[in-house]
Amino acid sequence: MTFKITHHSGFAAPADALDLLWLRLDRNRDDVRNHDGVRFAKVDAELRATWRENAPLSMERPEREEFGRRAVLSILCEVCEHAPELKSDWYAVCKPH
Repeated sequence: MTFKITHHSGFAAPADALDLLWLRLDRNRDDVRNHDGVRFAKVDAELRATWRENAPLSMERPEREEFGRRAVLSILCEVCEHAPELKSDWYAVCKPH
């Protein structure tokens, strides 16, 4: 399942917030503990997260999507917690259109 990482519209993130996040994600890409089955990629000016779906099959698709979105968001929060130049409030995780 693929998600898009964007600027959160409710917070004044700097213009380079996605680039700063990508530097941290790319630097830690081999750290399985931090990525927990999620692969991150930079596609042009966008950041994408691909979540290896491990939610119970009994869950409806919208529930699985929310489960995956929260898993990606949790990783972003952890990365931001260890990076003083980043704030997790700057980012939103959504399904691409």
